[in-house]
This record gives sequence, C-alpha cells and structure tokens, in this order.
Amino acid sequence: MTPEDFVLKYEAALATQDWIQVAPLIHENACVTFSNGSVHRGKTAVEKAFRKNFSSIQNESYRMTNIHWVQKRDSLAVYLFEFQWSGVMQGQSIRGAGKGTCVITKLSDDWRLLVEHLGPNS
Repeated sequence: MTPEDFVLKYEAALATQDWIQVAPLIHENACVTFSNGSVHRGKTAVEKAFRKNFSSIQNESYRMTNIHWVQKRDSLAVYLFEFQWSGVMQGQSIRGAGKGTCVITKLSDDWRLLVEHLGPNS
C-alpha cells in the first residue's frame, strides 16, 4: 500500500461510520485532535471519540480534498488537506469544513494513522 492508497482507504473507512472498518488504519499510539479542540491520545481514546461521532451524526459524508504531501519517506509520510463533512444530528442538517494535517507511519506493508489534527478554515 502506498501513502496515497492509505488516504483513499481511510476516507472510505470513515464514510462507513463503522469503527471496525477504521480500526485497522489507526496506530496504537495515535493522537487525534478534532476541530473543536478535543484531543484523543491512544487508540482506545480515538476509538471512543470516533464511535461517539459515528453514533451522533447520521448519514455523515466526509471528504478530503487538496491533499498536499509535505514529506514521503519509506516509513513516514505527512500530508495536509482540506475537509468537508455533513450529516444529520438530532433531526437537523449540519455541516462543517476545515484544514487538517496527518502523519502516517508504515508497519510491515501497511500504513497507520499516527497523528491527525483537524482545525477550522483560516
């Protein structure tokens, strides 16, 4: 799998809103910061946060665009991107967008998310 393959696989896994699909792509020491400022350290904390989002937002659509590779090495890659999401929460349509930074690391032949930081559009 290439770093580009990882991005496509991660985006597709998030679209399922199913942690079982996302889990294999997350590193045990992952750190994820959501655009609301909440920080989730370690795969267990990341799982809890993702499961909460998946159950809170129905019919979520999530897209990553304008991916810019900052660095690609044999076992570590960093990319910047823009994201857009929409869904339904408590019967109301909601949406958001922002910018993100991800660090992925290679374990054996598979890439894993090590760091994801989501923030608002500047």
